[in-house]
Amino acid sequence: MPEDPIQHVVVLMLENNSFDRMLGCMKAVFPQLEGIEPNAPPFENPDYPDTTHKFAQLPVANRTVPVDPAHDLDDVLRQVDDGLCDGFVADLAQHKPKAPELERYQIMAYFKRGHLPVLHALAEQFLIADHWFSSVPGPTWPNRFFVNSGTSLGHVDMPEGFFHPAIHLYDQPTVFQRLSEKNVTWRIYFGDVPQTLVMIEQLRFPTNYRKLDRFSADTAGEADTFPQYVFIEPSYFGAGQNDEHPPTDVMHGEALIASIYNALRGNETLWQSTLFVVLYDEHGGFCDHVPPPTTVAPDDHTKQFSFQDLGVRVPAILISPWVDPGVLPTVFDHTSLLRYLTDKWALGPLGSRVPQANSFAAELTKRPNGRTDCIALLPIPDRQPNDANPALNAHQVALAGFTHYLEINHTKPDTGTVAAHSTAMAQDFSAQSRAVTERVDAFLVKAARDDGHPADTAS
Repeated sequence: MPEDPIQHVVVLMLENNSFDRMLGCMKAVFPQLEGIEPNAPPFENPDYPDTTHKFAQLPVANRTVPVDPAHDLDDVLRQVDDGLCDGFVADLAQHKPKAPELERYQIMAYFKRGHLPVLHALAEQFLIADHWFSSVPGPTWPNRFFVNSGTSLGHVDMPEGFFHPAIHLYDQPTVFQRLSEKNVTWRIYFGDVPQTLVMIEQLRFPTNYRKLDRFSADTAGEADTFPQYVFIEPSYFGAGQNDEHPPTDVMHGEALIASIYNALRGNETLWQSTLFVVLYDEHGGFCDHVPPPTTVAPDDHTKQFSFQDLGVRVPAILISPWVDPGVLPTVFDHTSLLRYLTDKWALGPLGSRVPQANSFAAELTKRPNGRTDCIALLPIPDRQPNDANPALNAHQVALAGFTHYLEINHTKPDTGTVAAHSTAMAQDFSAQSRAVTERVDAFLVKAARDDGHPADTAS
């Protein structure tokens, strides 16, 4: 096998969008891609209150949608409907029986080719993994645990409330620990609240966290000083929220993808040795027509769920000068990334699913030389302002609860600061966003100082 040209792996994980919604249109470019047939018949929606009503998949997806579709375990199982994938509208109707017709069509809708200028440009130029499934038929946290540790310790849901007492019990080994054991350098860039800190072993590595707006400057340095593995978390809160979680304008996420690509592309030495993976944690309740396959449980934590079925298909693109444009039809889930990293750097174990997951490593050694025809720069699209005062979504509520735990148990500031942040949780979205960010920044500053290092949280 040819020598591995990849020295740096950069992963950006966004939020809550299905493959059909974001990349289903790419069938017009790659006929072999399992996308959306333009003349496909409408879905039957057998459990819909009006049994004669059908909803087709149409290229009418909006950049912003008022609804946040349900995607907890019971919802996803209803949506997938034993492999028929015809329960998406029915599940929305169960939660929002008075939802207007437009919202129901948005559950089924997909973006027309070119309407996501960044994602679609990258999809046409690089390698689409069109059978990448989320690891759990459930919400954000379990799936993010899988991409970073290979297990969710049996959890299929997220903690509810700002002061959840068990929010800190995710103590599994992480890929970041395994990298440290092999002296492989790594860093997590984050927008505001790094969800990876919820895995409490990560609290031992505060100096490996850096604000996302440092990324461009860091990529401009010498390639051999850039971390070998980078995981990027978008902003989950506030006016700068760019995780693509409804109801935010997806163009904020498009701008983030473009900025990361442009930064990597701007350093030719770094670019020629990098794999950039754009990935989504789960489908967010939006329709995808491909039935999720079976898998194996990662461990013995199967009381709540067997973990023998993958979640709904999500967008995934492998971006590198070492891949040609096309479609990779192999079945992957988030543990496939861990399988690739484990094989690449001979990492220690991360549960039972990782060893049997498919790897994409072979796709990166097919070319004798790196490409010279890759897009030079991507334009940063215009964005609509995010809603100034939306209701917190379940992910944001859970993160807010975690930051309270972090403050009480680790940072331990004065009682006035704790009280002020707790009071902010009963105020508007701006105050809530500010409080959770301040909690994280204070923790990282203190943890770095305690570790004998200067704080690295400044923008």
